[in-house]
Amino acid sequence: MALAGALLLAALTACTGDEKAYSLFAPEIFYVPANGGKKVFPLRVDGPGPYISRARRLTVDVEAGSEGAVRLRDDSTNCRGSATHVVCEGSAASLLGLTTDAFAPLAAKGSRPGDSGYLRLTYAMTDGGKLTARTRVVVGEPVLELLTPAPGQGVRPGAEVTYPTVVRNAGDVPVRGLALVVNAGDLQFVQRYANCRYPDLQHGSQAVCSFPGVRIAPGKSVTVRPALRLRASRTTMYGSFGRMVWPLKAGPGPNQTVSEGGAHGDGPALRAEAVRTPHGRFTKAGDHVDVLLATGADYAVSGADLRGDPGDTRKVRLTVRNNGPGNPGYSTRLVFTPPPGTDVLKEPMTEIDEDEYEPYCDNDGSTYTCDVEGLEPGKARTFEFTLRLGEPATGSVRLEGQGSGPSGSPAPDDRSGRHDPDPGNDEAAVDVTG
Repeated sequence: MALAGALLLAALTACTGDEKAYSLFAPEIFYVPANGGKKVFPLRVDGPGPYISRARRLTVDVEAGSEGAVRLRDDSTNCRGSATHVVCEGSAASLLGLTTDAFAPLAAKGSRPGDSGYLRLTYAMTDGGKLTARTRVVVGEPVLELLTPAPGQGVRPGAEVTYPTVVRNAGDVPVRGLALVVNAGDLQFVQRYANCRYPDLQHGSQAVCSFPGVRIAPGKSVTVRPALRLRASRTTMYGSFGRMVWPLKAGPGPNQTVSEGGAHGDGPALRAEAVRTPHGRFTKAGDHVDVLLATGADYAVSGADLRGDPGDTRKVRLTVRNNGPGNPGYSTRLVFTPPPGTDVLKEPMTEIDEDEYEPYCDNDGSTYTCDVEGLEPGKARTFEFTLRLGEPATGSVRLEGQGSGPSGSPAPDDRSGRHDPDPGNDEAAVDVTG
């Protein structure tokens, strides 16, 4: 994964000598809080392969005429300077990172939202060459939020679905240019759009869309048209897809990453059109939209008949099978109550480190509770126990719900979240007979 800003970040100048293939990337626009708060500044040096050598020097200057809008703050023992000129020196590793807090552009005293100025960044290489970049610093921030739709009553497996994409600017300055990323997740794209690229690394599951001409004033919203067309999974009962937004020229935030490259779609271009801000829940920077299928999963559990005398050792295999048609994810637990008088000699184990194991199931002294991972229709999971038999007696094995689907959404029923069409096979006896 690489920062999407690699496609959006500002100018560079090649240096000479052995380092001529290296480039300095900084954001074209950088927004700073009007109240003087600090933000991490994204700065990156790109080049062919690892390159660690003697110390280098980064010089940051506030351009003449910009002093009323932006100042610099020295936050590192490797930096020194003033409010308009800072020099940072340190190891190559410290200056080749994806972000830096060695210096921080801040709003100048007396500046107002919308004021702006320019930084000039110069990176001196060990052979005497230089890399340069220029960033416009804007006082105030656009705060982009997405309208997150509430989960519906369930969609038909494999059906085409559309969801509105409404973006609101809750900040104090306008945004010019919008980036939208959609990660299809458990769904698939039905249509690929001309102003979106689809990175090969994501195998068609990610769309990176650009709207360079859009302007969103503070308090205003836009909606994306036509609505994105997606196809729901045929089996994943608790699916979701994700979305991210950011100001196009500023690049993504610290936790927003996308893959590089990819061809553009062959469909129509998406448009961002002004719309009256609707009521609903808005989520800052990105969200996940739950897509619930209107289907169920018939989980069935097998019991056992253990024949033998007291003191004999027997293995019991308790199998959970999904008879379909859906996959409810991590929504189910197996609860095994051994027959009275029976001792458990071995239980399922899980590897937590190399050659280090711990019990897979929880044991409260009388029952063993084991998580059942999501099973595709037709698949099964078996839990094996080794028992020392006692006198004839009857134990049980049953299935119970986890209480939520895999994305954390509340289970749609109080049994398991499986919408199990045949709950009669959710329990079975484990008998010890002579």
